[in-house]
Amino acid sequence: MKNENWLRRWKQEAIGFHQDQINPYLRQYWPALNLSSGSEVFVPLCGKSRDMLWLRQQAHAVLGVELSPIAVQAFFRENNHTPQRIARRSFDQFETTDIRILCGDFFDLSKADLAKISAVYDRASLVALPPAIRKHYVRHLLHILPPATQILLITFDYPQTEMSGPPFSVTPDEVTALYHEHVEIKLLTQCDVLAQNPRFQKRGLSRAQESIFMLTLPD
Repeated sequence: MKNENWLRRWKQEAIGFHQDQINPYLRQYWPALNLSSGSEVFVPLCGKSRDMLWLRQQAHAVLGVELSPIAVQAFFRENNHTPQRIARRSFDQFETTDIRILCGDFFDLSKADLAKISAVYDRASLVALPPAIRKHYVRHLLHILPPATQILLITFDYPQTEMSGPPFSVTPDEVTALYHEHVEIKLLTQCDVLAQNPRFQKRGLSRAQESIFMLTLPD
């Protein structure tokens, strides 16, 4: 998705992808990463996700990146936090206790920005991007992450001809194609989710499946 389209969606509140509840896969599968207390977690294209609050409750420092200032400001306002704002070279940084959000373009991130990251939580990043951008996203992400970083990745797979994204359809085969040369891929589970999502039924989907992966970068 082009930057201007993403910014327009937040301005128009066309954010059906946002979840008010903590993602159940995050609760269930995050312990599989076996991270130590205090580890820093990166949440790309974080929006105003409440999952960041849950990650902080697990004794993690959280670093998010988000293009839309509306989303960033809404996150702190809706959760009753008053962040410190710091202007940086490519980002405006908003920071409160153990949560930092860099407001700006994901592709402007450098290795220095992610130097302390131990894990990535990607529920809404890869599926927010159209096919033409996903390869670039994965290439940049893997370039800036430290060795041995783990990624909990959640994807959404459906007949792309039946609905326009986001969320876009990302098949397990595409995950393999994007990542297999660079990381170890472990499929944790797959779930049929159409019955639990009436909004997707109304949009005409005949099938919807979520897949949860744990990806591990080499040392």
